[in-house]
Amino acid sequence: MFFFDSLVRVRAGTRTDRGGNTVADWSPTAVNRLTVDQLNIQPASQSEDQDATRTGVVTGWRVQSAEGTRPDITAADRLEWRGRLYEVDGEVAEWPDPLTGTVHHIELTMVRATG
Repeated sequence: MFFFDSLVRVRAGTRTDRGGNTVADWSPTAVNRLTVDQLNIQPASQSEDQDATRTGVVTGWRVQSAEGTRPDITAADRLEWRGRLYEVDGEVAEWPDPLTGTVHHIELTMVRATG
């Protein structure tokens, strides 16, 4: 595989709500942005749901990091790629190296819903 793709990981900051609880803050000044490279991004899924008022489309992409890398991406992050914002679908899978037991690479699915 070729690992020439990159994306921007967007992680929410935090703020205190009226009840005194710490909550995610996705405002532009609160988020933490990190460029992640050495990735392979490939189409994974696409579904369409129609009703009388709209057509909804969900597109998924499989993201895999290069051997020996463990990018700082979690299930709570959002990802910017090719000018669009995606969400991490499910957990980030860490694949172990069979010889050392350390992380060999990660894989995840990112999705975008429209419609």
